[in-house]
Amino acid sequence: MSRPLRWRRQVHVVRSLVVLGCVGAAGLGLSLLVLTAYLACLCCCRNKKDEDAKRPDTCCVTWAAVVAGLVICSAVGVGFYGNSETNDGVYQLTYSLHNANHTLGSINNLVTETLSNVDTGLRQHLERLDEIFATRSDYLQALRFMRLMVNNVIRELTVLPDIKKADVDLATIADQTAFIEYYRWLAYLLLLILDLVICLAVCLGMAKHSRCLLIVIMAFVGLSLILSWASLGAGTAAAVGTSDFCVSPDKFIVNKTKGFLTADVAHYYLFCSPNLPNPFQQSLTIGQRSLTTMQIQIQGLLQFSVPVFPTAERDLVGIQRLLNSTEFSLHQLTALLDCRGLHKDYLDALIGVCYDGVEGLLYLSLFSLLSACALSAMLCAIFQVWTLMGSRDKEYDDIDEEDPFNPQARRMSYNPRRANIHSFCSYTSSFGSQASLQPPPPSVSNAAPPPEYMNQSMLFGGSPRYENVPLIGRGSPPPSYSPSMRTTYLSLTDAQGRHFGTDFQV
Repeated sequence: MSRPLRWRRQVHVVRSLVVLGCVGAAGLGLSLLVLTAYLACLCCCRNKKDEDAKRPDTCCVTWAAVVAGLVICSAVGVGFYGNSETNDGVYQLTYSLHNANHTLGSINNLVTETLSNVDTGLRQHLERLDEIFATRSDYLQALRFMRLMVNNVIRELTVLPDIKKADVDLATIADQTAFIEYYRWLAYLLLLILDLVICLAVCLGMAKHSRCLLIVIMAFVGLSLILSWASLGAGTAAAVGTSDFCVSPDKFIVNKTKGFLTADVAHYYLFCSPNLPNPFQQSLTIGQRSLTTMQIQIQGLLQFSVPVFPTAERDLVGIQRLLNSTEFSLHQLTALLDCRGLHKDYLDALIGVCYDGVEGLLYLSLFSLLSACALSAMLCAIFQVWTLMGSRDKEYDDIDEEDPFNPQARRMSYNPRRANIHSFCSYTSSFGSQASLQPPPPSVSNAAPPPEYMNQSMLFGGSPRYENVPLIGRGSPPPSYSPSMRTTYLSLTDAQGRHFGTDFQV
């Protein structure tokens, strides 16, 4: 694939992810539009409400808030599971990246150390042996043959990949990923806790009917609504981008490692199939054979040349030690360059990203969607509770203060100042109305003696309201007879000025 075509494809992918990220912004705008329309309808319905209409029942509002709270609690449970799954997947990815980086670093260190020992140590010993064996052509021929073997080892070690040429550092990528994941996990955890606190605060605010608490709750609900839609956009974009990578991760890695790995080497580690040969097996075999040949030559020189040239023993033993260490390093390289270790780290990283990570992101997206919808419904319920609280206060103000079943009126009756004013107003009004209806006194009266009449006047508290008002129609029950009661003749006057007498039991 050419560079311009690959660049255009990457730009297209980035644009697609940005569009998916805008889903959260679109959902937030739609929620705000619905809330604005609901609030407008609520205000219009409140203005058109009949003044004598009965206060609406709060049962529907309460159940709506309860259902929204249950949905939020369920969404929080889903969010906790998704957050944990995503964190596990990212942890598995970073752990695999660190293991792969350790393996590649060990390979690079072994290759560098082996090249340094062979190129520097063996050549120095061979140069000193050339001076010692200057008079023996057969020994010099053995040394030239050993130089050829050293060149073979150096050439085969140079063929091995140099990890330092890689454009990416797996350890740095793992550390940055772990750093980002920690703050992502913490942010979602705080959002989940905020949703739970909002549910508890809404229940408390509706129970206490506190306007200040409802205002604070509405502010936090709005904040949580914005964060939920934002997390939905981010989670959807991350899930889709990760899914695109998981569709063909091999191609992505081959493109990223073109600078220092050939295609056959990349496929060998990505697939690790028994049918695929080890691309380094030939180089390792040639190096092992060259070291074995050099060991045989050193053994012969130690056996035959040391008795003749005793000073050559130190260099020959030094070469033997270097050959042993180099052979051990080649055995370690053979084990590290095997595909099974790196392929296992690769599969673990893919499982962490494409299974746990994507699953967790999908659950987090579901949590964000459910939470945003439930928070919108809860905000509508809070608006309705606010209007009901206002209508309730207004109805309490409109209720007759003399209603004995009105708790507010009872509280007002306990106020001595208001009670005195009320009784005073009642007394004056009653007195005025009775005076206006009182006919002129008649010329003939059947009134009782003054003492008895004064007793009756004192019985009714001396209030003019009860002096000339007929007993019929007051709703009072007839008096019961008792031997201790005495009969008193009371003269009363009706509205037409006619006098009549009645017996009143005292």
